[in-house]
Amino acid sequence: MTGRLTVALEGTGRKVFASALEWPGWARSGKTPEAAIESLLAYAPRYEPVARAAGLTLGTSFDVDVVEHLEAGSGTEFGVPSRPTEADSRPTAAADGARLASIVEAAWAEFDRVAAGAPAELRKGPRGGGRDRDKMVGHVTESDWYYAREMGIRERQPAAGDRTAADALRAAMLAILRKPSDGSPLADRKWPVRYAARRIAWHAMDHAWEIEDRST
Repeated sequence: MTGRLTVALEGTGRKVFASALEWPGWARSGKTPEAAIESLLAYAPRYEPVARAAGLTLGTSFDVDVVEHLEAGSGTEFGVPSRPTEADSRPTAAADGARLASIVEAAWAEFDRVAAGAPAELRKGPRGGGRDRDKMVGHVTESDWYYAREMGIRERQPAAGDRTAADALRAAMLAILRKPSDGSPLADRKWPVRYAARRIAWHAMDHAWEIEDRST
């Protein structure tokens, strides 16, 4: 089944991100726009379980429609798709919010599943870098707390290994994603709902795939 895949490109030069705008968490990078899109499509089978867990059908082939191309920022060069798009400012109705929340929740569940099945020590990178499993889990939890603050949530940062607090924070974030929105930035900051969903899910999936690739 072939479907239209709306994509935003972010960056120029050394790093370009291709992000599937309707599928939070599905974003990959490359040295050129073409390489970024090629990588994005190559990851479709790895992203499909997230779509399925959210009760959605991803499809098996895609007609890519690049609808925006954003300049790189400091976050882009660092390795983060950090620029909200014009499409992210569209309003969300209750059904849109439910869909976004279901995908983010599925991305978290996929990260948890991968981490639970991974060895404690992960294979190092070419220069010996990279977090091991438990530090990766802690990093994702800590980042979710920072993301929650961007959404206007003011809760104490979960202690390392406090699953109850981490789950409560996730639940509060999902509740905000589900609320109808006029597309304005949340909490008078920078992130509209659609970008918040894309950023949160991307971070979970990027590290889930890293853990998979670095597991012995």
